[in-house]
Amino acid sequence: MHFIDHEAQPRESWRSGVETRMLVSALTGSSSLCIFEQWIAPGVGAPPHSHPVEEVLTVLAGEVEVWIGEAKIVLGRGQSLAVAAGQVHGFVNIGATTLHMHAVLASPFFEALRVGSAEPERRWT
Repeated sequence: MHFIDHEAQPRESWRSGVETRMLVSALTGSSSLCIFEQWIAPGVGAPPHSHPVEEVLTVLAGEVEVWIGEAKIVLGRGQSLAVAAGQVHGFVNIGATTLHMHAVLASPFFEALRVGSAEPERRWT
């Protein structure tokens, strides 16, 4: 059994306007999931990127525009979107307040490949 006190997990600043807190990953004993939450300032988001595994994004507060390829969708509180493995996607906070999102990756660590980058970014391995 793995007990995790989420409030004890530090928030990380991934880029200006984005704070991230890891909830579950290889660092906490997970063997198949990476779960984290993010607080994103208005007008800020994630650039186009992909993951080698499926990801589920859930909006806890605020409003976000997500794009997958050429398709765009707006999500609000209580809505989720599943992104297939390898699918290029990104998002931006289109609201006037902080966007609070929850993300789940089907991997024990975070790995993302930004469009135009040769090396993936890895966290919580």
